[in-house]
Order: sequence, then C-alpha cells, then structure tokens
Amino acid sequence: MKDTKILDAITPLAQQLNCLDIQQIGRICVEQLPRLINARFVSLYILDQSSDMLHLECHNHTWLINNIVSLNQANMSPMITAVRSKELIIVKNTSVETERYTCRFTHNYCTPTCIIAPLISNNRVVGVLNLADKINADEFSRDDIAVIELFRYLIGASIGNITLFQKSQVLARTDGLTGLVNYRTFYEVLETELRRCQRYGGQLSAIMIDIDNLKTINDTYGHRAGDAAIKKVSTRIASCIRKIDIAARYGGDEFAIILPSTPISEASAVAERIVKEVSATAITWERNKIQLSVSIGVGQFDSDMTPDEITRFSDSALYAAKQAGKNTFRIFDLSKAGTNAN
Repeated sequence: MKDTKILDAITPLAQQLNCLDIQQIGRICVEQLPRLINARFVSLYILDQSSDMLHLECHNHTWLINNIVSLNQANMSPMITAVRSKELIIVKNTSVETERYTCRFTHNYCTPTCIIAPLISNNRVVGVLNLADKINADEFSRDDIAVIELFRYLIGASIGNITLFQKSQVLARTDGLTGLVNYRTFYEVLETELRRCQRYGGQLSAIMIDIDNLKTINDTYGHRAGDAAIKKVSTRIASCIRKIDIAARYGGDEFAIILPSTPISEASAVAERIVKEVSATAITWERNKIQLSVSIGVGQFDSDMTPDEITRFSDSALYAAKQAGKNTFRIFDLSKAGTNAN
C-alpha cells in the first residue's frame, strides 16, 4: 500500500517534469519534491558546462546561500565531489563536513544529514539537487534515497532537453561557419527595426559587405581556405560594431549589418573601420599568405522603406565600391537615388 501511494505521487510529478520550462522544473523541485521524502530545505543548481560553475536556480531556504559554486576550488566540497563522481552523496554529519569545507550554514539545519544529488542527462552532470533536514527523523531512509535517485535522472533529462532545445534555436538562427546570424534572422531583425522606426520615428543604417576575390581564393587554394577567409572577415566585422548592431552572413561571401538609430555619418565610420581592419588582415594557408579585403555599400533609410528596398539600395552602393576598385566603401544617397563617393 505504501509503495502504491509513493507511485501515485511520483507519476504526476514525472509528467510535469517532462517540459521545456526551467521555472516549472524549479517549482516542482522546491515545492513538491521535498514532500515526497519529508525534506525541509532544498536547492537546485544548474551547471554551466563552459565555465564549470554551478548557478543557483531556486531554493526555499530562509537564509542566503551561495549563488555560484565553482567546481575548480582547491577543496573538494561534498557538492563538488558529487558532481565529479556523478554519484549521489549522503552527508551523514553536516557539522563535520561543513567544518571541513568552511560552510557557513550548518547552524541553520535541525538534522545532521542531507542528500546531494547530481542531475544526469546522457551521462553528463547538468545540475545538482540538494535536500536537507529530514522532518520527524534524524536521517533519510532507503526509500527516500531511492526516490531521489529516480528524480535526479528525470530532472536531469528535462534540463538536458532544455539545453538541447536552446542550442537548436541558436543553430536555427545563426550561420554555422561564422556564428553570425543567418539570412532569415537578418530579415526578421530588419523588419522589427523598421516597425520600431514607424512607431517611434528615426532612421536606421544598413551595410552590405562583400569579400573581394573570394572565388580566386577558392580556385587557387581550395574551399577550406575560402572558409578560413570568411571566418576571419566575420571576426573583423564583429570587432568593429556595437552590441546593439546586428551582423549577418547574408550569402556565400556577403555580409550585412543593421545599425539601429544610426546616422549615415556614423555608419560610414563603421564601414571605413571595417575596410581598414580587413585590409590589414591576412590568413596563412599551407604556407601561403593570403591578403584579404572587402567592398562595402552603406545607406541610411527610414520607415517608409521595405526590407527588400534597403538591401537592394545598399547592395547597389556595394556594387559601386566594386566598380571603384574594391577595398573601399560607397554610400547610397537616397535623396539622389544614386551612389556617391565616400
């Protein structure tokens, strides 16, 4: 009968955990999961794989606890040990363990044991669930530990699914070679910025960039050398713009930049800086030094323009830069419907 009751409680929680909402997962961990094993306190940490840092997602403690825990500490605390081993750890005497690892919170607990459960997804740790203070008992039972063993994999799988979903969203919006946003995302952002101009007034500037002689690089040194050139130019472009600007890989050898609320004078300065940065750049491919350069078209536009008009007019300025000998930029003059020298 007891096993049936536990199963009846576990099943709906397992169903609720099958989601892509980290806040819902956190609420289940803090509000509902502790009731299954009569734990008073719980905290959920998410692991940032890139920095080896555990970040506090949620908790129900009545005092402040660590928001960030580095896995690179010299002392192997129980939580770090659990992450490194991927094994659930039962700390039976928190006063001894916390004195050893200089934890400040020992006096807040009523019972001496706690559960430290690494959350596992595809055999990788994605977070940690800590439960402490067994209500009406001195320590957690075997059944309690079995329940947490089950849930640490269920919670871990859900967190892993969120990470995979987020990565897929990023991949869908970015170019795989350069890491810049892709053609589709560029147009989505451009439409958003035009609506902003319609609502609040103002103008935006757009820049179109083409790598000079990329076909020659591909034909002479191969497409891998061409890819290296594209990546190098993309890093130079990214280094020349602000965080609010959007740089995209528009096509094979073409890039585009949206500069919100930016007059043509400032956009031209950005274009000039990109031309200089790229022309001072070379890549080495199979002991061959390949000099790089770009041609750029710049334009300033208002909300009456369509996205296609903006890219077409900026592209016409880019063509003028190509015709002028490359390694330069040209400005599209909307008032004259033509191109002027920079």
